[in-house]
Amino acid sequence: MSGFQINLNPLKEPLGFIKVLEWIASIFAFATCGGFKGQTEIQVSCPPTITENKTITATFGYPFRLNEASFQPPPGVNICDVNWKSYVLIGDYSSSAQFYVTFAVFVFLYCIAALLLYVGYTSLYLDSRKLPMIDFVVTLVATFLWLVSTSAWAKALTDIKIATGHNIVEELSPCKKKEILCYFGSVTSMGSLNVSVMEFRCVAQAGMQWHDLGTLQPPSPGFE
Repeated sequence: MSGFQINLNPLKEPLGFIKVLEWIASIFAFATCGGFKGQTEIQVSCPPTITENKTITATFGYPFRLNEASFQPPPGVNICDVNWKSYVLIGDYSSSAQFYVTFAVFVFLYCIAALLLYVGYTSLYLDSRKLPMIDFVVTLVATFLWLVSTSAWAKALTDIKIATGHNIVEELSPCKKKEILCYFGSVTSMGSLNVSVMEFRCVAQAGMQWHDLGTLQPPSPGFE
C-alpha cells in the first residue's frame, strides 16, 4: 500500500474539483438549514377595547415542526381576552428537513474521505481497479439521493413559506371573529434557504454529468 503523500494536482482535475464544490455546498446546506431561526408576526386589535395594534409572534426553526410553534403575545399583555399560546402554526416538515440536513452531513464526510484519497493516496487510487469503480458507484448513488433530498426539501420550503405567510391570518380562529381584527405583520426572510437549495442541486447535477462523461477514463497527465 502506498504511503501518504500530498499531491494537489487532482484538485485541478474535474474529479477533485467537483468534490471540493460538493464539500463546500454540503457545509452551506446543513449550516443554513440546521441553524435557521425565524418568526412570523401578526398585528391584532379589538376595538374599542384595544385600538392600538398589538403584535403576537410565532418563532420557528429547524427541524420545522410548525405545529409546535405557538403564538406569543407581549409579556404581561392580555390581547382581546384570547389565550394566544394555545394557537400554533400549521404543518410538520421535520422529515424533509432532517433528511436534507442528514444527507448533507453524509456528503460532507464522504467528500472529506474522497479528497483525502485523491490528494494523499493518488498513486493508490490510479493503480487500483476497484477504488475508481467504488467511487463512481457511491458518487452516482449519493448524487441521486442528493437530488431527491433537495427536491423534497424544496417542496417543504415552499409549504413553510405559505404556512408562515399571509395565509396564517385566515387559519387562526380568533381572527375570524368580527370583534377581532388581525393583520399580517412580517416573516423572517428565507433567502439563505433558497440559496442552499439551488446551490446543493446545481453542484449535484454537475457531479452526475461529469461522472457520466467519463469518471473511469484514464486520467490526464496532470492527475498523475
